[in-house]
Amino acid sequence: MKDTTKIDVENHINKVNNHLISLLSGDPSELYRASTHYLKSGGKRLRPIMVIKSCEMFGGNQQDALPAASAVEFIHNFSLVHDDIMDNDDLRHGIPTVHTFFGLPLAILSGDILFSKAFQILSSTTVNSIKDSSLLSMIRRLSSACVDICEGQYKDIQFSSGLNFPSEEEYIEMISKKTAALFKVSCSLGALSSRNATEKDVNNMADFGKNSGIAFQLIDDLIGIAGQVKETGKAVGNDIREGKKTYPILLSIKKASEIERAEILKVFGKADCDIVSLKKAIEIISSLQIEKIVRKNAMHYIEKAMEALVNYEDSEPKKTLQELSNYIVERSK
Repeated sequence: MKDTTKIDVENHINKVNNHLISLLSGDPSELYRASTHYLKSGGKRLRPIMVIKSCEMFGGNQQDALPAASAVEFIHNFSLVHDDIMDNDDLRHGIPTVHTFFGLPLAILSGDILFSKAFQILSSTTVNSIKDSSLLSMIRRLSSACVDICEGQYKDIQFSSGLNFPSEEEYIEMISKKTAALFKVSCSLGALSSRNATEKDVNNMADFGKNSGIAFQLIDDLIGIAGQVKETGKAVGNDIREGKKTYPILLSIKKASEIERAEILKVFGKADCDIVSLKKAIEIISSLQIEKIVRKNAMHYIEKAMEALVNYEDSEPKKTLQELSNYIVERSK
């Protein structure tokens, strides 16, 4: 991202962070401490920034967008807490996961409070007299996104527990729900928050968000294979150790020779595998040029996302959304 865009985004992030923390306080204090555990550890805040910029594209402002931006970030953090429990992960953002630090019962409750707060904030907003019909559409879209996330998460669990690897098409369908649904709703809620967007505008922004979200997950999968602990907060080759059937793994199994496939499968799902065998598997995946293929496919979805914006006049919010989408493909953490 360009320096001016970066400064603008950082200003939004600071405002969003302060707003999110202010909304998560109360008694019992330990419950709210657990619910802010990830929020206070940092994060890119891509989804709330997309809400804000989608709102600004249609004449709204940051204040108009804050309730929806907060709601989507709370849903995102709710999904992270529960996802970490299901995956039994110990680290996120380089810190202990909520269930590791606070215990399982409190972690489940902290996820539940984040989910509940999202709808409480959105349903009680009166920002600039958003029409009841628009507010109802926002709540309907966010609740539908939550259903998609749950369905996608279950599909992911099915893939992990099954003996066979899913097809690329099945995998894309799963991440379209588990990950991309929240990007999709972020952009559509942003447009609705502006009070000026038409139904066509809202749907265009939803398409932009969905395709950006698919690209985001493809790159996340890539980072899960070869990312370094300093950057990702997770162990090297974490997804291989955990036996996650992610996009790079699917491509590797499909493209590898019989001997190479055997080397990958030797460490796949083996949390206690030796580091030498793990590094060899990562080297094989690298030699198959999987990173190049994943980034190329991710760019395909970014191009589809850009198509949704092509008929809108150039503006600072549109430019920021485009730069954020490009950043999604270029990032390494």
